Amino acid sequence: LGTSCTRNVAHLITITAGSAGVEFRTRKVIKPGDLNPLNTLFGGRLLEWVDEECLIYCGCQLRHTNLATKFISEINFLRPARQNDVIEIGVETVKLGRTSITVCCEVRHKQSRELILAVDRIVFVALDRRGQPIVHRLARRSSEPRQPTWANANWPRWLGGRHGT
Repeated sequence: LGTSCTRNVAHLITITAGSAGVEFRTRKVIKPGDLNPLNTLFGGRLLEWVDEECLIYCGCQLRHTNLATKFISEINFLRPARQNDVIEIGVETVKLGRTSITVCCEVRHKQSRELILAVDRIVFVALDRRGQPIVHRLARRSSEPRQPTWANANWPRWLGGRHGT
């Protein structure tokens, strides 16, 4: 894998997870309540975990707690997970927008490191208190013109500046 998250589905079947930039921070044990009628991990449960992990990751990256999932690209379920398997969820930042952050996600078996699921793009949007998109801190920080440190100084009035504020 030359890139961080997997991009070519044909190669997913023959490789194991462990892309250089993907951070696997969360582990889950597959319990009986997580299983579908085939006794494998229910896809909806796995997507719930993926969405939650990506939301937490994005919130930490942006230092913003009010985020919403806007878009999830194609979801590739590659292998089943069974009861008592331990899986790991890995996330990496792909792109940073003004109001959004895009990540990719991989889920793998902890022991074998074989990929279970891959999602190339999940987009989260920063929201204000009214639920409207807002420019997040990282975008504001990078787009604001840099001012010299003396620009905000409290200059005495006789020098034409603010005093005592």
